[in-house]
Amino acid sequence: MRTIIVDDERLAREELKGLLSIYSELEIIGEYKNAIEAKAAIERDLPDLVFMDIQMPGENGLDLLSSLKNPPRTVFVTAYDEYAMKAFEVNAYDYLMKPIDNDRLDEVYRRLMEENQTPKSVQNAEVLRKGDSVLIKDGDRVWFIKMDEIRFFESEGNYVKVHFQKNRPLILRSLNSLEERTDPNLFFRANRKFIININHIISVENWFNGGLQVELSCGTKVEISRRQTIKFKDQFSL
Repeated sequence: MRTIIVDDERLAREELKGLLSIYSELEIIGEYKNAIEAKAAIERDLPDLVFMDIQMPGENGLDLLSSLKNPPRTVFVTAYDEYAMKAFEVNAYDYLMKPIDNDRLDEVYRRLMEENQTPKSVQNAEVLRKGDSVLIKDGDRVWFIKMDEIRFFESEGNYVKVHFQKNRPLILRSLNSLEERTDPNLFFRANRKFIININHIISVENWFNGGLQVELSCGTKVEISRRQTIKFKDQFSL
């Protein structure tokens, strides 16, 4: 996972880099000392994971996370526990207290790896293609629909919201596992939060930072990240 560190104290950054160095799946691609530098890096490099202090000169970490349209998973690392509630209000992935407890850091890492790992049942399952039917269950409600009817999938923490007709059921799946299950000629991973049905795209326009914005048949507008825009153009351009 491509990871950046944001902290205004150099020693704190060095300490965190040392702690993270034992985790083979984490690649530190940058470190930054304030929100301005960090925001530019996040929009440019599109990291998968950010470890960030909250109290920094200028804009604080909470404000930075709130300002991002498609934020990466963000773990706040701070000496002040009073920010915990606010951190989760802005959809932080987790919250670590300084000095960092190794067991808590292990816990965060294990959860990240579990979410990124496709379950064996999904690995062995056939790819769902256009015309295939799928069973969706949310609580006591059950639907049996064609894949073509699904307009998009939207990540909601540990769940995914499935958008079809006027329904929005939640299923206990990661967006990564659904990406493995769906036909890439029918569904496209737009960004960290959305997988869209390309047959429901009604318009495409250039967007900020070299990305695209698409409008779906339901009126929802979804931004395709800069990285995914390259894949989108390669896959669908003449």
